[in-house]
Amino acid sequence: MGTALVYHEDMTAARLLWDDPECEIECPERLTTALERLQQRGLEQRCLQLAAREASEAELGLVHSPEYVALVRETQALGTGELQTLSGQYDAVYFHPSTFHCARLAVGAALQLVDAVLAGAVRNGLALVRPPGHHSQRAAANGFCVFNNVAIAAKHAQRQHGLHRILIVDWDVHHGQGIQYIFEDDPSVLYFSWHRYEHGRFWPYLRESDADAVGQGPGLGFTVNLPWNQVGMGNADYVAAFLHVLLPVAFEFNPELVLVSAGFDSAIGDPEGQMQATPECFAHLTQLLQVLAGGRVCAVLEGGYHLESLSQSVCMMVQALLGDPAPPLLGPMVPHGSALESIQSVRVAQGPHWMSLQQQGVAPVLSPSPHSPEGRPSSLLLTGRPEFKAAATQDVAALSSLLDQPRLNPTPPVRTAVALAAPDAALALPSDVLCEEGSAPQEETQAWARPHEALAQDRALTALGKVLYLLDRILDGQVSSGIAVTPACAAAATLDVAIRCGLSHGAQRLLCLAVGQLDRPPDLTDDGRNLWLNIGGKEAAALSMFHVSVPLPGTTGGFLSCVLALVLPLAYSFQPDLVLVALGPAHGLRDPQAALLAALLRGPAGGRVLALVDEESTPQLAVVLARVLHGEAAPSLGPFSMASPEDVQALMQLRGQLEPRWKMLQCCDLVA
Repeated sequence: MGTALVYHEDMTAARLLWDDPECEIECPERLTTALERLQQRGLEQRCLQLAAREASEAELGLVHSPEYVALVRETQALGTGELQTLSGQYDAVYFHPSTFHCARLAVGAALQLVDAVLAGAVRNGLALVRPPGHHSQRAAANGFCVFNNVAIAAKHAQRQHGLHRILIVDWDVHHGQGIQYIFEDDPSVLYFSWHRYEHGRFWPYLRESDADAVGQGPGLGFTVNLPWNQVGMGNADYVAAFLHVLLPVAFEFNPELVLVSAGFDSAIGDPEGQMQATPECFAHLTQLLQVLAGGRVCAVLEGGYHLESLSQSVCMMVQALLGDPAPPLLGPMVPHGSALESIQSVRVAQGPHWMSLQQQGVAPVLSPSPHSPEGRPSSLLLTGRPEFKAAATQDVAALSSLLDQPRLNPTPPVRTAVALAAPDAALALPSDVLCEEGSAPQEETQAWARPHEALAQDRALTALGKVLYLLDRILDGQVSSGIAVTPACAAAATLDVAIRCGLSHGAQRLLCLAVGQLDRPPDLTDDGRNLWLNIGGKEAAALSMFHVSVPLPGTTGGFLSCVLALVLPLAYSFQPDLVLVALGPAHGLRDPQAALLAALLRGPAGGRVLALVDEESTPQLAVVLARVLHGEAAPSLGPFSMASPEDVQALMQLRGQLEPRWKMLQCCDLVA
């Protein structure tokens, strides 16, 4: 299964026919520029290309009233003056004689994508559409949006495919109030939106965009709003929001399908959002979503008005959907104080509704957010406050320099390579996973093995040679990730050599995640170049900021809290350029847990992961790891179960010790 790209050139037909500075940014070039960039990078050619169809009026009626559909249909026959008059009756909307056709194609593209994914024809995909949809309501256009593409797609998935749990993730910089209104009392749809809010002083100026708007009636807790109260939010803020709000709730919800309202006005350089997240960040966000719903992710374009930032971000998302590793996030991973306040306010508002947040505990918000009047201030436009214009201009200049840097690297020639003990296991691997037969030179292998008695045996020495060969190929960019099977008697010694070899052969920062009975090498120094994290230790302990141990949690909820609230924040804070995952003797992980760890750790190091698997593990574990490192979805963990009090206490203890050094841990306060 691959990735679908749904598009139709007719969606470029609608354009603004009169002067309107507020609406002119929603232009056909948004699609053509993004498509051209996908073609230039060879990404369109790697996708299954589907031509969008028009949605039927019955399909539009899943969300919209017959009267509203008829009104939009009638715009096909209106003159320019009549179109302008009608447009003026709505907030930030323009109509064109082609609007009805374009908007039906936009909905139809989303429906085609959902059908293809749920039928198993593809694993995931992107509908490249306009006009956008997430502001549109039952009987009203709003904010460039005519029909609510994603909401109709969700209703379609419910009606035609019988789905009972759908997650909608809206990372557009504006609140998708249309989607919220449609599903606010529906517990079968979990809607998450982050958006520029500024205490109600940014469009659409709604009280119900704040964190305490959590749904109504049976839908309480199924609307999750994360308001950004300052501009300038960046990569660390976005990743923190996923780790500490979205993903805990989403795993507990256990969706059957993920729909993404993929607005890229939340990216750097965009005049609407004035945020700082780089295009690579959207590859990371996409990759994080792919661990949900068996990887069934359907993205539908919403906003995005800086053409270069939009097109780069679209490419990053498609690369991630295709399974390519996400490029590393550069710059310090330190969330803004305002972002921490917003994240905490969401956790407080949602805590009563989700066990995943209750088990971690939530601290009270220090000061409630003030709210502005509900009316729309006449001095503010959709493009934001005038005092931010100079900053936005600087952002555009910085963006041009940023995107010129040669850091959007192509995927290595081999995405995943494996060195398996049992050749028969290779039959279960994807066809383009390389079964590596090479080995490091014998003299080099013997030199590395000499200090370790456990590596003196021929079998251990042979396995070490394969590990060193894979490691060199990862570090020189020939292979993205690898898996090697090691003898149980030599697991610790092999890991010790892999750490030292990695650091001496080019890795500047190496994260080692050791699971099971594996001790940190005694003479490994805390020089800032290596971070040792052991899952399965006897007790929770931070012997230093670079030497951390935690017991293996005994429940699904405890394991997820350990991963999302400890392992990944540490990894993203440390920003390694190589991750070693060592599953040692008696590691205790079920295959789906090990697969989830490997899948999530692809992000922090740009996909450079080497997994060492004890030969006594289940025969299929190496194959499962190879599949997820290759970009496939991790298998489900099963039903959510609450973390034990002991696991909660251990996590709280470690976070309290480590937060001063590792800032990504500061995004949720754990209290007894």
